[in-house]
Amino acid sequence: MIQPLKAFREFWPRDRVFDFLIPEIPPVLDTSHRVILYLEGISVSFDGFKAINDLNLYVDKGELRCIIGPNGAGKTTMMDIITGKTKPDSGIAWFGQTINLLSRTEPEIAEAGIGRKFQKPTVFEAHTVFENLELAMASDKRVVPTLFSSLTGEQKDMIDQTLEIVGLSESFKSRAGSLSHGQKQWLEIGMLLMQKPVLLLVDEPVAGMTRQEMEKTAELLTSLAGNRSIIVVEHDMDFVRSIARKVTVLHQGSILAEGNMDDIQNNPKVREVYLGE
Repeated sequence: MIQPLKAFREFWPRDRVFDFLIPEIPPVLDTSHRVILYLEGISVSFDGFKAINDLNLYVDKGELRCIIGPNGAGKTTMMDIITGKTKPDSGIAWFGQTINLLSRTEPEIAEAGIGRKFQKPTVFEAHTVFENLELAMASDKRVVPTLFSSLTGEQKDMIDQTLEIVGLSESFKSRAGSLSHGQKQWLEIGMLLMQKPVLLLVDEPVAGMTRQEMEKTAELLTSLAGNRSIIVVEHDMDFVRSIARKVTVLHQGSILAEGNMDDIQNNPKVREVYLGE
């Protein structure tokens, strides 16, 4: 029987360490050089259109990186390459120093520790919030083990802690379909956390959110950085400003500028291309 969970908190604690949710770095993943993601000389074309053009991107272990750029800049294609959905025409892509992303399939890349959240939340709306997290848990998904398995105490604790982190403790019995748009976004982030990703890709997490939901999402993402690396692709500049530590600006498939938010806002090329000035 599920024990009563802690009451919903307006913001998530920054000083709590949730041991169950700290990513377990796969033995094959070598992050000894600090950089966890290497993209070098990446180019890819679709029907003659160069979506990515000689892209070089490096993300450090534990870093929260914001990626911005106008529509068509190559942001989605870049994430497709990282997760194995798209293979580039040229270049190299490494996860740590030992995992060649270009030689792995999408499931293999996910198993290696890269999780992706798309813009539109994809949750199991007919199931409860708790059941969604249970279904997302990294485990043997074959039919027989799934039918006859039961949650261990450690697994229940992991779900309870995830509920608290994403602010859905009070809604654990609710059907996912009854949640607000923002709550569905948080639930999907929680579902990814259940898989203990080392690198988390988040695509436009605050699209359609209220101001209060945006603030809570900013708190959530900044609290998750450090134990894992996070790449956030977003158009809302106020939100980017609230979480940005380092910002990368894409334009025509290449990096136009990189730096902190002040550097980006004061860059004349960025103002011309991205801000329309």
